[in-house]
Amino acid sequence: MTTEPKTKTFTPARPIWCAGCGDFAVRGVLEKSLENMGIPPHKFMFLAGIGCSGTIQNNIKCYGYHSLHGRVLPTSIGAKLANPDLTVVAAGGDGDGFAIGAGHLVHTFKSNPSITYIVMNNSNYGLTKGQASPTSPTGYRDNAETGMDSILLGLSFPSTTFLARGFSGNAAQLESLMMAALEHTEAGRGFAFLEVLSPCVTYYDTHREWRAKVYNINEEEGFDPTDRANAFKRVLELKEEKRIPIGLIFKGENTALEKLIVNENETYPALQEIGHTGHRAEYDKFIKAYLG
Repeated sequence: MTTEPKTKTFTPARPIWCAGCGDFAVRGVLEKSLENMGIPPHKFMFLAGIGCSGTIQNNIKCYGYHSLHGRVLPTSIGAKLANPDLTVVAAGGDGDGFAIGAGHLVHTFKSNPSITYIVMNNSNYGLTKGQASPTSPTGYRDNAETGMDSILLGLSFPSTTFLARGFSGNAAQLESLMMAALEHTEAGRGFAFLEVLSPCVTYYDTHREWRAKVYNINEEEGFDPTDRANAFKRVLELKEEKRIPIGLIFKGENTALEKLIVNENETYPALQEIGHTGHRAEYDKFIKAYLG
């Protein structure tokens, strides 16, 4: 006689992405990295934003949460502070992260929480028919603005500790960067920012263009990812040469946000008893003091 299990687990959904989308590589590499690191699903909190990439948490076995548009980073920081033992990963696209969410990205670079942020950059708004995004180049669909560079932005903050860029067309390197990002946050060393060039095959297929332009900066003799000033200089030089640097671009040291805020001598907020039984005595004490 068989019995139904007392608990049910979420069955990952089938991705809704177009065939050939770079986001498939991101999902595969993330799943493999989690497995290689021995991080179980019940210890993994995966939050995503809006856009095509905003569905990725539905496709992986995890505790998943779909945040408000542009708010995936503060939501993820809240999860990490509530239970620092969780592996917290945030994900989204260049629109969600660099447009409506840009202010939160700036403050996350500044505060340095131990969460990993994966930005799947396709340089357009793929979910809404390919409009220009913050990273679109000048001239794309009559875009008059210069595309932003998130790595240069991150390098400008003295508190940043991990900045990397991968390409979905180079899965081997992307896996090593994903592992390095997760190891950084698992060690409590702060914010791991990983931008992934993830072409949109439907509205802006840049596979060939980006494959020709990417430059593995970690293969450059003498490049030191711990030298912030030189990393900034090399990224600027490569941009002038119409190249896109990929690899681990910067890694530094700075105290993580949760180590400054969370009291490790107390039970983490997410693990505290919230029923009235355990708090009745303190409540009565408070009321008595209030009433005199």
